[in-house]
Amino acid sequence: MVRLANFVTPTSGGLRTALDRLGCGYLEAGHEPVLVVPGDVASDHHTEQGRIVTLPGPVLPGTGGYRVLADRRRVRRLLDDLAPDRIEVSDRTTLRWTGEWARRARVPAVMVSHETADGVLRTWGVPPALAARAADRLNRRTAWAFARIVCTTEWAEREFVRIGARNVVRAPLGVDLERCRPGRRSTVLRARYADGERVVLLLCSRLSVEKRPGMALDALEELRGAGVAAALVVAGDGPLRGVLERRARERRLPVRFLGHVADREALADLQAAADVCLAPGPAETFGLSALEALACGTPVVVSASSALPEVVGTAGAAAADTPAAFATAVRGLLAAPEPERRRAARARAEGFSWDRSVAAFLRAHDALPAPGPRRSEETRR
Repeated sequence: MVRLANFVTPTSGGLRTALDRLGCGYLEAGHEPVLVVPGDVASDHHTEQGRIVTLPGPVLPGTGGYRVLADRRRVRRLLDDLAPDRIEVSDRTTLRWTGEWARRARVPAVMVSHETADGVLRTWGVPPALAARAADRLNRRTAWAFARIVCTTEWAEREFVRIGARNVVRAPLGVDLERCRPGRRSTVLRARYADGERVVLLLCSRLSVEKRPGMALDALEELRGAGVAAALVVAGDGPLRGVLERRARERRLPVRFLGHVADREALADLQAAADVCLAPGPAETFGLSALEALACGTPVVVSASSALPEVVGTAGAAAADTPAAFATAVRGLLAAPEPERRRAARARAEGFSWDRSVAAFLRAHDALPAPGPRRSEETRR
């Protein structure tokens, strides 16, 4: 099962996590996953999620280090050499052509929709009507090129339903319920990040335009203006970091920028220590970091324009894309007793497991667990 993905770096968040956990699940189910991603140099090695092949790819300007598999001839040669039984693609733009390769090779191909096309276009300033028309054209080509389109939420599925696509299936992502747990909450860690304030807010996000990280700072300012003694911790990096740091200094806001937190255990400790997490991205189709926060017992305020209200349910709050609305939603969550809101968050997360997610993705591939030994001797080597 060859999986191709762009926009993945060592500091990537949700997409990188999903690729890793799905790869581990495919391997455990008896398949042989091969992940192909861009990098600065070529490499080929085996990991816990299967084989990973890195091909040199150029950096896209203004993306904070994202690379793409731009050499089609090299990717095509690799696909020919690998002779996959299935392919799974996680980029509907620059890698859409691989669906056509799969059709010619008679290989079932799945496209995973990790974002909505019109949502991304709108966050970059394209007028809604124009964004919808452009998205419809792109999605028609995508639906034609691939045997199936996998959407992680009903919200993400809507733009394909709108064009009448009949090959769309839904497969939610999951969360590590053992690593992310309420028992990680530390009053000592919380006090360190509170820095004397009463409320600790957390933003776990890539600091880029489509994620709207500035909304977290604006909401913090609204809260403090309303008399709520709150501080904000930002875990993540990206092209907007410098702009956000200057904004925080100029407005004298208590914001601590941690950069990319590579240690997943440390990140879970941070998510458990926060009082409320913020997820302001309006084009999110699932939101793994929000689900991780819920699993840690921390409620989340999400953009009402995204798919996250569908994910967090009543364990969080959906807010219009304004600082005042986000601040009001935070205050609403804090009004509930802490034990009650933390129990509700954990209970919601327990409905999402990676085992269920892997099974749903395998059904999309028509690839039930292979019979016989769970892993071949060659795969173990």
